[in-house]
Amino acid sequence: MFCHIEQDNALLPYEERFNAFYYGVFFPRQGPSMTIEIRPATPSDAPQILAFITELADFEKARHEVIASVADIERSLFGEGATAHGLICLRDGLPIGFAVFFFSYSTWLGSNCLYLEDLYITPEQRGGGAGKTLLRQLAKIACANDCGRFEWSVLDWNTPAIEFYKSLGAQPQEEWVRYRMDGKVLREFAEGQ
Repeated sequence: MFCHIEQDNALLPYEERFNAFYYGVFFPRQGPSMTIEIRPATPSDAPQILAFITELADFEKARHEVIASVADIERSLFGEGATAHGLICLRDGLPIGFAVFFFSYSTWLGSNCLYLEDLYITPEQRGGGAGKTLLRQLAKIACANDCGRFEWSVLDWNTPAIEFYKSLGAQPQEEWVRYRMDGKVLREFAEGQ
């Protein structure tokens, strides 16, 4: 019913935290025709991840909403009990993008799902296969973890991204409306106000 990938490649040397999580997933290495590498993010990537988050927020016209610090990224992605995970995309050994994702759950499927929170490739590197490689790696992670779905959101005005996602076979879920509580509203609701 759900996708699963059998392990046919040796695990690459990751920090112990990633060993169980990425079990059975092969991350492409640089080769004669491959200059793109995807690897799990590490705490030392936190400044670069924050820089990418800020660049993405600039593109989405929402930089004023970024309040995260390097310390926040270190704690939330790499601290004890962290539930989100990061990937770094490199071309010729240099970081050109990232993805942050977590596992959600579908009651209808009775299975975990992979939710992509953010995906970003620097503008000068777009169109060269990095975004597709990063999404494919996320799909492999979803399959290796028996996820029934791989989902994400995109701004309705981001036509290039929408067309790109459709070209991969992804389908928009136009019947759903996403809701959010944050900041003061979230705190007040939690406190019963």
